[in-house]
Formats: sequence, C-alpha cells, structure tokens
Amino acid sequence: MSLMGIDVGTTGCKAAVFSTSGGCLAVSYREYDVQRPLPGHAELDTAHVWTLIREVIREAAAAVDADPVSALCVSSLGEAFVPVTRDRRILGPSLLNFDERGAEYLEGLGTARDNEALYAINGNTWGNHYSLPKILWLRDHQPEVYEAADQVLLWAGFASFMLGAEAVTDYTLANRTLLFDVDRVAWSDDLVQAAGIDPAKLPATVPSGTVIGTVSDAMADSLGLARGVAIVSGAHDQCANAVGCGAVVEGRAMFGMGTYICIVPVFSERQPASTMIAHGFNTEHHAAPGKYVCFIYNHGGSLLKWYRDTFAAAERDAAKAAGTGIYPPLIAEMPSGPSRVLVLPHFAPTGPPEFVSDSSGVMLGLRLETPRGEILKGILEGAVFYLRECVAPLSETSIRIDEFRAVGGGSHSDAWLRISADILGRPLMRVDAPEAGALGGAILAGTATGVFGSIDEGVEAMVRAGDTFEPDPGRQAAYDARFERYRELWPLMGDYLRRV
Repeated sequence: MSLMGIDVGTTGCKAAVFSTSGGCLAVSYREYDVQRPLPGHAELDTAHVWTLIREVIREAAAAVDADPVSALCVSSLGEAFVPVTRDRRILGPSLLNFDERGAEYLEGLGTARDNEALYAINGNTWGNHYSLPKILWLRDHQPEVYEAADQVLLWAGFASFMLGAEAVTDYTLANRTLLFDVDRVAWSDDLVQAAGIDPAKLPATVPSGTVIGTVSDAMADSLGLARGVAIVSGAHDQCANAVGCGAVVEGRAMFGMGTYICIVPVFSERQPASTMIAHGFNTEHHAAPGKYVCFIYNHGGSLLKWYRDTFAAAERDAAKAAGTGIYPPLIAEMPSGPSRVLVLPHFAPTGPPEFVSDSSGVMLGLRLETPRGEILKGILEGAVFYLRECVAPLSETSIRIDEFRAVGGGSHSDAWLRISADILGRPLMRVDAPEAGALGGAILAGTATGVFGSIDEGVEAMVRAGDTFEPDPGRQAAYDARFERYRELWPLMGDYLRRV
C-alpha cells in the first residue's frame, strides 16, 4: 500500500508517491507558464494544466506497480478558481491571485462590510488577491461563462472533482475566497448575499483529510491506478506544506520556499482582530484539526524564475535540453558576503501587511562592474528582508515561533537557507522530504483512510528531520545593517513608485 500526494502550484504540478513510513517511492513534475493575454492579466490555461496533472499522476503511478496507490490527496495554490459544469466540462481559464482584474469591486465591498466586519467572519481583510473580486469580474465581464458554470472550484477541489470525487472545497481553501465563515465552518450567508454571488455555484465544504469519493473507473484505467483509489480532500498548498514538515503544533512555523516564500506559524486560538488587522495577519483554518494559521508571504521562487529567464536564458535552455538543473550553477555565482545590490521585491502585488499593487521592483546599487550573481543574491536577500519586517509584529500577539521548518524547492539550496537564517537570526531546519506539499497530502490521505490514527501520528511516521542552518554571527550583524537600509526603501520611494 502506498499514498499519493498531488500538488498543483502556480507554475508547476507534481505527484509523489510515499510508503507509509515516509519513503518517497516516485516523483513526477511538469512546469507550465502563467498566461498574460493583456497587461495586468495573469491566468492559467486550465485545460493544459489539467492535462499535465494527469501526466504526473500517470507517471508516478507507473513507477510503483509493486506497491499500488490506495489513496490520494490534492493540495493546491489558493484563491484561483475554475468554472466547471456538473458534467465536468472546463469553461475557461483560471485567474491567478496577482491578476489585477476585480480591483474595481473592492471599494463597494468595503463599503458594504468594512475590514473589521469581514475579519470577524472570515479572518481576512479585503484584497484583490482573493477569489471573490475575480468571481465578480467573471460574473460581470463574462456572464455567459458565469451563467454556464454549475460550480466554481478552487484547484484542489477541481482536480479531485475531475478525478471522480464530489464537488467540494476544503476549509483551508474556502477561507481564501472571502466568502467563508471561519467560526461556523460554512459559507457565510451574509457575505455571499452582500457580494451578490449565486450560492448554488459554491460547492459543499469539508475539513481537510475527508474521503470525498473514489477515482472513477475510466480515469483509473487511463492513469494506471487501481480501481477504487480513495480521493481525500486536500488543502491550500501552504497548509499541506506545513503538514508535510510537521508544523502542526503551536510554536512551530513552516518556512515555505516555493513560488511564494511564506512563513506559516501555527496557533490554537483566534487573536484580537485589531492587532491582527493592523499588521496584515490573517486567521485561517489549518489542515490539522483544531489549529489556525496565518500567512506571511511575498514572491520568492517566482523572482528566481524571473531572474533565470531574464539573465540566464541561454543556460536555462541548455539545462532543459540536457535534463539538468539550472539553479545551482547560478547560485554558485553569488558572492560569499551580503550583496551590494539592495532589492525592493515589489515585482508583483505583494503580500501582507499592505498588499501593495501599485508599486514595482527596485534594484539599488547597480554599477558597471556588478556581476549577475550579485544581482541574484540581492533578489534573494530582498525576499527574506520583506518577511523579517512582517514577522516582527507577531510579538504583539500570543503567536510564537520557536522553530522554523524549511520546505519547498528553495530549501534544497544551502545558500538560500544560510541567507535566510542570517537575516532572520533564527535556525532553520530543512525537512528531509523532496516534496513536502505532496507529503502533507499523503499524510492527509493516510489519516482519512485509517492508515494513521491522527495527523500527529502520520507526521511522526512520515516526516524526517534534515540539516539545521544556524545564523552566522558575523553575517547576521552585516545583514542587520543592510536590513535598516532596506526598511528605508519603501517609505522613501512609495509615493514615487505609485505615480510611475
């Protein structure tokens, strides 16, 4: 018996199969590009991504014939949704959270229900990066698609539905729509009515780690799966990553290093709304029962991908042709000490606390002699500086971080982990799992189908500790000084960047 976790991200999807002791038996991955049909637009070609999801499932399943998959679980990016019919027809592309469409609705939504009222129900404040403004845009600008859609499904629910499950959304992803009541664990009648959304288009909601069906016979045959494989409700990818690294108890925080670089602390009680709102901290369900999380994030791996495609396109193409990695050689070009290039990482709409959409990236300190490795290091440093500034106000709450657990593609880089430990001034423990999000899904799948008695038991059985990176006192002191310079950038340049 083996367990499959499927992780659908912003720029790639993967399927990984694990033994019940946590050994990774097979991994398959496909990358795809964000589509930008017009300036400010950012979407996924739904049909293309669904084709690639099936490819990775088929490839991973074929590698474990001797230990067939008994249950699978899908985790995914948040906010983005797919309009579908009840007979599983895809009706259009999926608008991503940094797509600018929908911003025009925020003023009216905020007038109907202010941030305090929204936070009391949903645990978030208004922002165009959530699902609701995009749903409203679809309703008003593509009414034929909206009317034809029987359901709008977030990606984990969409992939599960296409495999044969019921049309559902788990609590962690429902949180990301701005339409979910965190305390009642149900769609909020008040918010749905205020937004003017047809409630029939919203799927049923369930906790993460619930059996929601089985893979259809036709789909199982086409993917090389045994018939009767259980489909288990997944989670927002950041929550699945947290499960996959063991961040399921208070005091432990996931340090996710994927398309977004994200800190996810775990806590058990809702915090005072005034403090949380002031610092852009949200409150949402964890995939682990009885726990909450908040997300402190900004672009991370997406910046690295932009750098690769902009400054190292030839090396990227050569590496792809040879089937080898491109990032390690580029990271080897970085200087040993802090970069002389200071970067404001506003290359796309930012995360908390301000969710800035009317800014742009800044690179300060470029000279004719600046090598590209120094630019890359400045980008990685800027991404972590952003998080350091966001984390500091947690001290005003009862949310604590005693330990960081690093996961995601970036966690395979010793250099980036050292940068992070030195800037944050805290040790980072790398989890020994090639794909923590998929592992988190496998743990949920095993818990739901009785392989484990609880998520804690699944974590104990499947999560393995890796290397720990301690901050270096000398580099930490240097970064403390650079951080003070970083903190000046946005206050000094914010008005100017908004004008241009």
